[in-house]
Amino acid sequence: MKLISSRNALLHLSFGLLAFAFEPSPLQDFCVADSTSSARVNGLVCKHPASVVADDFFFSGLHVPGNTSNPNGSRVTPVTVAQLPGLNSLGISMVRVDYAPWGINPPHTHPRATEILTVIEGSLQVGFVTSNPDNNLITRTIEKGDVFVFPMGLIHFQRNVGSGNVVAIAALSSQNPGVITIANTVFGSNPSVNGDVLAKAFQVDKSVVDQLQTKF
Repeated sequence: MKLISSRNALLHLSFGLLAFAFEPSPLQDFCVADSTSSARVNGLVCKHPASVVADDFFFSGLHVPGNTSNPNGSRVTPVTVAQLPGLNSLGISMVRVDYAPWGINPPHTHPRATEILTVIEGSLQVGFVTSNPDNNLITRTIEKGDVFVFPMGLIHFQRNVGSGNVVAIAALSSQNPGVITIANTVFGSNPSVNGDVLAKAFQVDKSVVDQLQTKF
C-alpha cells in the first residue's frame, strides 16, 4: 500500500484504496461570516476578502452592565459569531455575565465549548457535575482575579454569594458554543415533553411537573 501525506487518513478496503484528506489548520487568514448568504454549511459562509472591513472584527458593549432584573438575577452578554462576524472559523468567543446579589447563572451546558471564567468584581460559587455514573459535584468559591474552567459539555452553574453585584468574563472554545439551560429545556420545550415521562424521570407526582411546566 502506497503511503501519502501524513495529513491524509488511509482506509484499505477489500476492493481498493480509499483516501480521506483532513486539514485541521486554517487555510486562509480569516473567514468573516456573511450573514446575507442563504448557503447552508457547518458554520457560516465567508465574505469575500475584498469586502471585509475593520468593523467585522470589532464589538463594543462589554463595559455596559447587563440588566439582572429577572428571576435568575443574572444577565449574559454574548460576543459570539452572531455579534462579531470576524470570529467565524476561529474557534473562540466570550461573554460578560452580571449577577445581582444572590443571583445565579442556572445549571446549563455548552455542547460545543469548554469555558474558562474569571471574576472581575465580587465572589462566586461555581461548580460543575461530572457525567454518569459518578455525577460528582466539583465546586468552590472564587474571588476577584480567580479563574475557573468548566469542561466541554458538562452541566455547570455560578451563584453570587455576596450582597453586592458581581461581574465575570468568560472565554469559550467555539465561535458558536451553544447553550442548553437545563430547566428551560426540560420543562419549557415546545411542544412540551409528556408530563408522565418527566414525573417518572424525576420521581415526583405529575402535578409537580405540571406546575414547573407553567413556569417555563
